[in-house]
Amino acid sequence: MNSKLLAPPLGAPSVVRDRLRRLAPALALLLLLAGCASELMPGAAPTPVASRQIPARAVAAPTVEVSPQMQAVIAQPFSPTWNANPANAAEWKELIGANAAANIATLPALRERFKVSVEPTTVGGVKAYWVVPANIPAKNRNRLLVHVHGGGYVFGPGEAATREAILMAGFGGFRVLSVDYRMPPDFPFPAAMDDAMAVWKAATRMAKPRNMAIFGTSTGGAMTLAMVLRAKDEKLKLPAAIAPGTPWSDLAEVGDTYFTNEHVDNVLVSWKGWLGKAAVLYANGVDMKNPQLSPIYGDMRGFPPTILTSGTRDLFLSNTVRTHRKLRQAGVVADLHVYEGQSHAQYGRDVNAPETREAFEEIARFFDKHLGK
Repeated sequence: MNSKLLAPPLGAPSVVRDRLRRLAPALALLLLLAGCASELMPGAAPTPVASRQIPARAVAAPTVEVSPQMQAVIAQPFSPTWNANPANAAEWKELIGANAAANIATLPALRERFKVSVEPTTVGGVKAYWVVPANIPAKNRNRLLVHVHGGGYVFGPGEAATREAILMAGFGGFRVLSVDYRMPPDFPFPAAMDDAMAVWKAATRMAKPRNMAIFGTSTGGAMTLAMVLRAKDEKLKLPAAIAPGTPWSDLAEVGDTYFTNEHVDNVLVSWKGWLGKAAVLYANGVDMKNPQLSPIYGDMRGFPPTILTSGTRDLFLSNTVRTHRKLRQAGVVADLHVYEGQSHAQYGRDVNAPETREAFEEIARFFDKHLGK
């Protein structure tokens, strides 16, 4: 600051000069504050840039507030198939089959650990699975959960997609009806949604909707939201609560963490891998802003209470946060749980991690609060 601005004028009486000298520190502070304020004014703001260059850096697994089991999950290398590029239906089916076989191999031990039975069935003309714990608490005996699995609309056919349903039945003590909806490459949009809605309609004849919830992760989270939108449009009964975990609520590459968490998320890694290709395959030429594809663009007024789950490294963190804000803006009861360091849906990766128990028990408590008995 120019000290001459605060100097007493030449020729001023001595009394005036003495007063100005005593006031000089206060005047300097006022001028400084005025200068700071001017920097905050819109007219004085620096010119924004379209993008910010970030230096290359290594990102270690977090060690604070993260269990050793989850640290190991977070530290794993990228999913080996994240950048798969199937050129045709046959190559998609080969990739889907290999993924399914790997998942199915883990299920017998999981069912045994949680004392959960899994039985195939047909509901509303759609293939599904009953996932039922050996011991159902009295408060849950009249309750029913409908599960829509994840997998980018392509992965998880048949029994392969029942893992999350087993965890929910095991940790929460609920009967679960898991939908084995049709998927690409043979059945693009809207086959998955048609199947999920057929099961929902049939399920509402098995239990009272006030005693029911819908849940799912990733694709299943998006479908959970889209099912409520469609049920509203079709004037159907709504569930009493929903749990869309890290929902793929915007099918296109829209949202901050598609970019900030790109190559930080070690599960999805990037929309530019198989994920974006699956989006195009499933949409089958339909505008991706269609709310049945990207429910973030739907009207969420009147939604049931909702619990959302994500992680700080999740490629879909912005999808989850945007959904939470839209629900809150619509006046919906909505809880948001974000876990330290986790990439996409890692709260369900290791059943020995305390974060896994915590996540599913949080959902169970939320359902217990909002479902009838």
